[in-house]
Amino acid sequence: MSFKDQILQGIPNELPQPKVYDSNINHAPKRKDILSIEEKKLALQNALRYFDKKHHSILLPEFKEELDTYGRIYMYRFRPDYKMYARPIDEYPAKSKQAAAIMLMIQNNLDYAVAQHPHELITYGGNGAVFSNWAQYLITMKYLAEMNNEQTLVMYSGHPLGLFPSHENAPRVVVTNGMMIPNYSKPDDWEKFNALGVTQYGQMTAGSYMYIGPQGIVHGTTITVLNGFRKIKKEPKGNVFVTSGLGGMSGAQPKAGNIAGCITVCAEVNPKITQIRLDQGWIDEKITDLDELVSRVKKAKAEKEIISIAYLGNIVEVWEKFDEANIKIDLGSDQTSLHNPWAGGYYPVGLSFEESNDLMANQPELFKEKVQESLRRHAKAINKHTANGTYFFDYGNAFLLEASRAGAHVMAENPTIGREFKYPSYVQDIMGPMCFDYGFGPFRWVCCSGKPEDLAKTDAIACEVLEEIMKNSPSEIQQQMADNIQWIKGAQENKLVVGSQARILYADAEGRMKIAKAFNDAIERGEIGYVVLGRDHHDVSGTDSPYRETSNIYDGSRFTADMAIHNVIGDSFRGATWVSIHNGGGVGWGEVMNGGFGMVIDGSKEAKKRLKSMLFWDVNNGISRRNWARNEGATFAIKRAMEVEPNLKVTIPNIVDHDLLETI
Repeated sequence: MSFKDQILQGIPNELPQPKVYDSNINHAPKRKDILSIEEKKLALQNALRYFDKKHHSILLPEFKEELDTYGRIYMYRFRPDYKMYARPIDEYPAKSKQAAAIMLMIQNNLDYAVAQHPHELITYGGNGAVFSNWAQYLITMKYLAEMNNEQTLVMYSGHPLGLFPSHENAPRVVVTNGMMIPNYSKPDDWEKFNALGVTQYGQMTAGSYMYIGPQGIVHGTTITVLNGFRKIKKEPKGNVFVTSGLGGMSGAQPKAGNIAGCITVCAEVNPKITQIRLDQGWIDEKITDLDELVSRVKKAKAEKEIISIAYLGNIVEVWEKFDEANIKIDLGSDQTSLHNPWAGGYYPVGLSFEESNDLMANQPELFKEKVQESLRRHAKAINKHTANGTYFFDYGNAFLLEASRAGAHVMAENPTIGREFKYPSYVQDIMGPMCFDYGFGPFRWVCCSGKPEDLAKTDAIACEVLEEIMKNSPSEIQQQMADNIQWIKGAQENKLVVGSQARILYADAEGRMKIAKAFNDAIERGEIGYVVLGRDHHDVSGTDSPYRETSNIYDGSRFTADMAIHNVIGDSFRGATWVSIHNGGGVGWGEVMNGGFGMVIDGSKEAKKRLKSMLFWDVNNGISRRNWARNEGATFAIKRAMEVEPNLKVTIPNIVDHDLLETI
């Protein structure tokens, strides 16, 4: 069968042959055995309902074996035979070009070069899934091929509920992931209900079909590292940035370090993903011996090299060894998946990768003890370095949160609301006040033609737009503009594309709208093909996350989620092609609500109207909330927005004299 025929058939009438388990692929770790006997029966019923009754007797023992072996039912037998990658939009069988663009993005998320665990439909973060099983993928792609522009596909945590009548200006797809009743958002709740097949962890851009490989976080990490060095008044060259994690998004760290111009040491315990990052060029060298690592870093410092080094081993050992060897760490962070600490997100020191995976599946309580013991040791080593001048920041992966829960010494001596920890979140010190408050966040686009020359043209268009905007930008945002222009000029040479022909840059509402309009005009002139606009959920408005995106909000509202919910509601009726809202994100199940969108622009007048309406709201919703929290930069930005748009009227806070408060 052709690719198109396979898409259109959905779940095949006749069972395909079972798939051989490919040990060369990076697979998800075995999940812990959490279901009772009766719950396992329910999980099997839930899985079999996707298939004709005539197949149940064959599939039942197969699915039971998957559940017993891996802790989940992935339905490996139904994994497609065709190559998984983002094809040019015209190669998809679809009545709606908007639907075809979504199919393209789904396949990009599952591309072997992009996805962390492609056979388990997990894109990044250890558990960030596009779907829970392959039946969901097959049905969804069939629905997208069949739908017209007066229908909306409703997605319940990976499950395609169905096509519903709507209208041309409605979203083509509405996605929810992990939207639990609040009292059922503990880590074990995810384990249980995901194993039952009734919910999934969409991370941020995995379950919303907007992941573009590690490039998506390279830019944000580059900005963070650059401004981290600016904060400590050092230039990056010849100085050391130490971090950990090479899987999924965190693979961006060494590439960002190279772009920023420092020496990056990134530890990773998984041999497969370390080799993948080396082969992809995201790291320059791989070292497996601590003494060799010390010698190599000393040489790099002496010669002021710009280099990224992966240490295949545990990050705790690096912090401890560098203290022993008297190697000064200038910047320090961590990007292991500590939102998922008990199921492969963080590996304890003192155990091999294989031993950890065995313990995780078969002795989960002992594994948890080992993780917490490791976190205490990890924090102790960091504390030694910070006492000697290292600037350490939490990179929004719940490191400080889980370390505190483990009893590590990471709490502030004099805590205040929003500053409970000894070390700041990178949003508190860098991204929040410098970027989010002013409306700058991770705007991204994908060229649906699949042509590298289209990406080069969009890069040039974006650069031209930014340079023109910068001429009249206020002094408050000149640095942000300059950093973005430098980024987009170097984007091609840094070879950031993995999977689709995509690009990311940090832009504010003005930049996003003007760049999007320029793209739409270029499409209308026939210079480039269709473009999908989007962003990371990690942005100005999309996410309510008290320990990351909204950690620099100090009015007590950082534990509320109104902004993220309003964001996705507003985007849906202002012209987004698809919208999503998730529980979980990059900091943990029950710790965040985050929303995203995708928008297809086709060169039409209707697209021009939609992009202006939606992008303005998508950014200024968050600036308004940050302004109300008394963030000075956000008040400046929203006042400026009101001058541009007469229909915008936002409540401005009155500032209380602190001396008056002292009289209480």
